[in-house]
Formats: sequence, structure tokens, C-alpha cells
Amino acid sequence: MPEVLSAPLTVEFPFTRSLGPVQSAFLTGLRERVVLGVRTTDGRTLVPPVEYDPVTADELRDLVEVAPTGTVTTWAWNPEPRRGQPLTTPFAWVLVRLDGADTALLHALDAPGPDSVRTGLRVRVRWAVTRTGAITDIACFEPYDGPPAQPGGHSGEFADAVTGIVAPARLDYTYSPGRAQTDHLAALAERRTVGERCPSCHKVYVPPRGACPTCGVATTDHVEVGPAGTVTTYCIVNIKAKNLDIEVPYVYAHIALDGADLALHGRIGGIPYDQVRMGLRVTPVWTEGSRFPDHYRPTGEPDADYDTYKELV
Repeated sequence: MPEVLSAPLTVEFPFTRSLGPVQSAFLTGLRERVVLGVRTTDGRTLVPPVEYDPVTADELRDLVEVAPTGTVTTWAWNPEPRRGQPLTTPFAWVLVRLDGADTALLHALDAPGPDSVRTGLRVRVRWAVTRTGAITDIACFEPYDGPPAQPGGHSGEFADAVTGIVAPARLDYTYSPGRAQTDHLAALAERRTVGERCPSCHKVYVPPRGACPTCGVATTDHVEVGPAGTVTTYCIVNIKAKNLDIEVPYVYAHIALDGADLALHGRIGGIPYDQVRMGLRVTPVWTEGSRFPDHYRPTGEPDADYDTYKELV
């Protein structure tokens, strides 16, 4: 049996969101070294602030400043900081109830070791040198043995308020495709498309999954399919993806390769986007050194009859 493949994989995208008046004031306040909460109708102060009371669902707009000092309510030690975390040296994740608040704020605590952290520890905000209106304007918390700081009674009104943020999301992990997809990828490197047949229902799955999703039995019988296939359904892409050198508009389609009982997806090229249609017969186009088809182009054959692929739409 060939060695099962594995490779590092990163999923990353920037999440852009607009801010309402409460979150806008909170983040703008951090930029100005002010921590704001929101007061509920029963007198509680929530930090971080929210737009609606989590208990009563009342709309909340009464902003109130709290102190940059507080008390650790619970914590967990992080011995190996990861990329993008607040500190590059070991630190504690802490929930801090700031003086004047009734809820706790999650952030990092810069401490020399786990023995120096405890529930009830007094801490204060360490502000970032450069602040832009984000939670990272609080660089971290640090231990503090002085008196509680006194908030200045800020109203929550700011000039040049922050109205939106971009929050990058990133997930780094090692992906292993397993035995079935390893075989599939090895065949693609030879410009062949190989699936697996279920020994019970005899359907051929491409790409293979190692087991039949209908019968629940293992699939090991290799079946070479294609290379040609039929467009079963498609969409026209009009928004250009970052770092993808393909001009819009272009077509992405589900393609049922000849001999397969599961449609795979691929880009359609060699034809104007508005001439792509269900039933179009296509064949893969490979580029030099590629491990998978760059796109699929029309074969020039007559369109497939709908009855031949309707179960794969």
C-alpha cells in the first residue's frame, strides 16, 4: 500500500463587518484608552458591551465608562503561544471583571509563570503603543497591586468614530486525505481520474471517500473514469477572488465524468461564459507540471440527453 499523503493546510480569509453604535463606541474608546460598558435596565454594566440585553432582549444604548483595573475571575495557562495571539511568550488567558463592570472580559495576562496567576488576582490594562480601534488596543493585562483606577465618566461620544473592522480568520492544520483520496491524487499526477466502486450498490464515487455513503461499506475496487464528462449544473462567477488569476466572469460547474456516479466540480474554459449549459460535453485541460486539471473545455460532441445525467444534478 502506498504511503498515505499529508500536508500542511491553511484556511484564511478576512472577515469584514460594520459596527453599530455600541460596538463602534467600545472600539473607538479603546483607541482613546477608554473602556466602555453598557448599562442594562436593571442597573448591570456589561463589558464588553452588547446591543441587546442577553436576559430581557431589551435594546441597550446607555454607555458607561469603567476602570482599566479589575480582578481575574478565572484563567488558563497557555505555554505555547500560536501565531497571531496577543503575546509571543507563554501567558495566561484570563477573564477579567473590570472595576465597575458586572461581566468579565477575555484577554491575555502577561505573567512570569502559572504559579503567579490565581483567581482574585488584581490586574490592569496594558495599552498598545499604536491603537487603531480594535480589541488589540488592549495589548494585554498585567498584575497590579495599586488602588482601583477611577473612570473619567466618558459619555461614549467620539469624533472620527470607528465604523467597521476587518477581522482576519486563519486556521492552520495538517490535512491527510486518507487511503482512498491518496490513491485518487496519485492517479491525477499521472493525468488519470480514478474512483472507487461500492461492492453493494455498484456506484462509482469520484473523488472516492473510502466508503459508500449510501450502503456504509468500504470501497476498494478502483475504477478509471472519464476523461470526458457532462456539465450537470453550473454557476457564473462575477466577483474576482483575491490571489486567483482568473478574469471574471467565468463558469464553475459540476461535471459528471463518464463512468462516475458522483459529479465533481471544475472550471469551464474555451467557451464564452454565456454559452455554457447543462448537458455540455467537456474534457480536462492539463497544464505543465499540474497535479490536477486546470479547467475543462468543450469536446465538440452533441450535448448529453438530460435523462443520462438527471440523477446527478
